[in-house]
Amino acid sequence: MTISNHPMSSDYHEMTAGSSALAPEGQPSMTGGHTFKYTPDLESTVPELRTSDTRIEITTRRRRLTSLRKPAQISEAIDFWSLAGAAANVVMQLGWPEVAYGVMESKVESGSLMKHPWKRARTTSQYLAVAVLGTDEEKEAFREAVNSAHRHVKSDDRSPVKYNAFNRELQLWVAACLFIGVEDSHQLLHGVMSEEDSEEFYQSAKTLGTTLQVPDDMWPATRKDFDHYWNVACQRVVIDDTTCEFLNDLVDLKMINPLIRLPFVNLLRFLTIGFLPPLFHRQLGLEWTEDDRRRFQHLFTFVSIVNKFLPKFLRQGATRVLMKDLKFRMKHQRDMI
Repeated sequence: MTISNHPMSSDYHEMTAGSSALAPEGQPSMTGGHTFKYTPDLESTVPELRTSDTRIEITTRRRRLTSLRKPAQISEAIDFWSLAGAAANVVMQLGWPEVAYGVMESKVESGSLMKHPWKRARTTSQYLAVAVLGTDEEKEAFREAVNSAHRHVKSDDRSPVKYNAFNRELQLWVAACLFIGVEDSHQLLHGVMSEEDSEEFYQSAKTLGTTLQVPDDMWPATRKDFDHYWNVACQRVVIDDTTCEFLNDLVDLKMINPLIRLPFVNLLRFLTIGFLPPLFHRQLGLEWTEDDRRRFQHLFTFVSIVNKFLPKFLRQGATRVLMKDLKFRMKHQRDMI
């Protein structure tokens, strides 16, 4: 279950030139009153991909012992286990070439994933915590810190694709990936939610996007609208050779000291591939069998049994530490990212 060489051409423009998922150059699409540069008009586009292509399959039934005590709110899902698919989520985010090259070509060395992995993990996890649990003041402070870094993340003449970290559409895609990751880990632990619970859970997750530059009315209005957006947006996923090599290093934890990396690399690879939808398996040339999928779900069945005996303050201990760290940085005017 290793990432193979990318089966597609390395020429991004050649791969995407004929894709109906891209808005024609010079003709940005309009959706909900917002101009979309990258995706087509969502109201008139029929997705070429199905949910079976763009989401992992979860067949876990709702567990009565845990579901009765847990409201359908994303705040209940931000715990230790929500980070299990963190590497896979980065892979998904980098599925859009503009996001991939924004990360790989970033001039903000202090936030480099490969040079400062622990700091990057802390800031990403802290963003999740602040977006879901933070006060308006905390969100505003973190937004300003992120903005200060994003000002330096933009393409230049040497970049194969044009990007700008302040682009709301790129931020919407990243936020959508974050939502998918949290929802998947939550349902693996507690079972598939009903339509009513799924809608409530989704509505509580809007701040994943709106904490930065995504306007409230740009976030898909309903869970059904989000599914439509997600399937259309996934049509833009193109992982070229350069990105594939970068993701190989990420999945193999090459940015971490080998003494720390070696004991965990096989487990992380298994988790990463398990949290990736079939579309990404195909893009990366990954093998993931039905037996693999069953082992993956059985792993989370075991974890859920252990998890139900853990008190909330332990399950969400890491999140509480991140929020206390943020308050400390705000109080003493320390750098947040």
